[in-house]
Amino acid sequence: MSVVHYENFPVASVLLPKRLRRPIEAIYRFARGADDIADEGDASDAERLQALAVYGAELERIERGQRPAAPAFNDLAEVIAERRLPLQLFHDLLAAFAQDVVKKRYADYTELLDYCRRSANPVGRLLVHLADRASDENLHRSDCICTALQLINFWQDIAIDWKKDRIYLPQTDLARFGIDEAQIADQHWSAEWAALLDFQTDRTRALMLEGAPLVHQLPGRMGWEIRLTVQGGLRILEKIRRVRGDVHRHRPLLGPTDWLRMGSRTLFMYDRTL
Repeated sequence: MSVVHYENFPVASVLLPKRLRRPIEAIYRFARGADDIADEGDASDAERLQALAVYGAELERIERGQRPAAPAFNDLAEVIAERRLPLQLFHDLLAAFAQDVVKKRYADYTELLDYCRRSANPVGRLLVHLADRASDENLHRSDCICTALQLINFWQDIAIDWKKDRIYLPQTDLARFGIDEAQIADQHWSAEWAALLDFQTDRTRALMLEGAPLVHQLPGRMGWEIRLTVQGGLRILEKIRRVRGDVHRHRPLLGPTDWLRMGSRTLFMYDRTL
């Protein structure tokens, strides 16, 4: 399984300390497996929810100190016990994946943020716990980064999500900028569409920058890993802005020159200048 497949999970790369790769990969396998149940294949909604319930039952066994029924959860159980990770964060992930099965529209930004709180933020919080840096301020900044990463994924994948009958752009924002679902279906670019995506990317960029000082609180190579993650998100936002939100025809991708630029930017991330 490719570790880079899960967009909100910092890559288990050589930048990460060796002692953290096993726990991070165990958490990743749990998150990726549950996400795929909710999102991939042709199973019915009922079948997806039933399969996610199996994951929930395994978490309950782990919480009671019992051995998982499925051997695939053994590594996760050991990591949770060894690192004393909060089990609620895993339950939050499952709740978000189950919501993805049944909920296809979001009324407003507040509702969307609540989804991100469970779909993305637990990943960052688990990493902060693994690094033994789980202060209130660090957890808040982690939430900002992870929510921003989730939103960036939504903005770059508007066309992909439409094919799954999902729209993550808040309904209140669509109405404010005069956009209807027919325009999304037709992949029609307009000045109003550009203004809508400019609004979303500006708001998301501000959220990412609010969280970015976290990189100075994380030790060693993990701090550098998160620097690169932050810069990757900011670079995608730049690319969306450059095409004025026309992500239907110009879905942003990171190429070799982008990675060089991101790498150089990580060297100049200060507390006030990012």
